[in-house]
Amino acid sequence: MKKTAVWAGVVAVITGASVLFMDKVVMPGYTRHGEEVTVPDVEQMAYDEAAATLAKAGLSARKTYNVRYIRDVDSTTVIVQRPAAGSAVKPGRRVALVVNKQEKPLFSVPDFYGKPLDEVRRTLQRFDMTLTEVQEQAVYDVGEDGRVLGQSVPPSTQVTYGASISLVVGRIQEQQQVAQVSVPNVLGLLLDDAREEILGAGLNTGNVMYEYSSLLVPNTVINQKPAANTLTDRGRVVELTIVITPD
Repeated sequence: MKKTAVWAGVVAVITGASVLFMDKVVMPGYTRHGEEVTVPDVEQMAYDEAAATLAKAGLSARKTYNVRYIRDVDSTTVIVQRPAAGSAVKPGRRVALVVNKQEKPLFSVPDFYGKPLDEVRRTLQRFDMTLTEVQEQAVYDVGEDGRVLGQSVPPSTQVTYGASISLVVGRIQEQQQVAQVSVPNVLGLLLDDAREEILGAGLNTGNVMYEYSSLLVPNTVINQKPAANTLTDRGRVVELTIVITPD
């Protein structure tokens, strides 16, 4: 009699558990068979807000990180979601939410010496570096014109994306040349006439030397330095030698 009662109790427990299992597990799954929900649009939301929005829709969130750091994007903002917004999925589906990397990656600063400024600008843009200043340095070698001669951050320095740098770039300068003039031929002229010719040519006269001669015309120029028709700098002194007669 007792055994019969015990077995009856066991059967009752098993039956109750089976009913509970069917009610809570099997039947909900059966009744929700074929049910779908639409994935809401959570891109550009903060991650916590996006996760809450998905939960209200009967979905769950899984945080993943973008493979590349994106400048000026907060690490809590959802960049991309998978499945995409508007997709029809089963209730409880996990949605991957991609956010920006938290740590800015490091890279080695290139050596920009001798490279054209336009090429360096493109490289800086690729590394997301900010060019804060370009200083020009006068150069006289055409091969250095428009090329980098110095950089504020030394080559091979480890910096993060978004770092700043300034450059020194060569700028060709035309060499200023003093205009040259031709020395006039004053041989045979009287001293005063010779001086007038020299001054008129943009030159100056200096000391006058004398040479005695009884054969040549007195007070005439018999020698000049620089020589006649020589190209020389404007303002140069022309030395003269004139004839004087012996007393």
